[in-house]
Amino acid sequence: MLILETSRLVLRPWRDSDRAPFAAINADAEVRQYYYPSLLTAAETDELIDEANEQLTEDGFGFLAVERKADGALIGGAGLSRPGPEVPGDFPLEIGWILGRAYWRQGYATEISGRCLDFAWQQLKADCVIGYTSSINDPSRRAMEKIGMFHVDGGDFDDVTVPPGHILRPHVLYRIDRPMQESMDRQE
Repeated sequence: MLILETSRLVLRPWRDSDRAPFAAINADAEVRQYYYPSLLTAAETDELIDEANEQLTEDGFGFLAVERKADGALIGGAGLSRPGPEVPGDFPLEIGWILGRAYWRQGYATEISGRCLDFAWQQLKADCVIGYTSSINDPSRRAMEKIGMFHVDGGDFDDVTVPPGHILRPHVLYRIDRPMQESMDRQE
């Protein structure tokens, strides 16, 4: 069972007790403004949680519940997963997160990402990790750049899971490569 910790957070498999608070996050129009479909029902959130736990069982990594250590609050979900077929190229891992609005601008996305990237480099031996989002999602783009990801030249694409003409269809692709020291350690 995969559990990743930071100084303030625990990333862990989803529990049934996470369903209602995560459904509330996914029902917040401001939180979901850059996602398609924009709002998720409780049943759709349950399906997402079930799929995340299945991937965790199958692959040993996945999209995890994010719990704040100080009070046990579920603040959102985050982790590593395999990119979907809508993403061009052959990339092994993507990083992503979605946090409740009350938990924005507190450094959690950066903290989560640092721990997930450490796991990708050290345990999964990944050479790179990607991130992608709708081209208008400036907050996520800034967060990806803050953790050291760079915008892939010529990597932008239309997300075929979003209807043609929809404002969220154009996507940008970011990546981060394994740090040089990690590469050298792997070769020894």
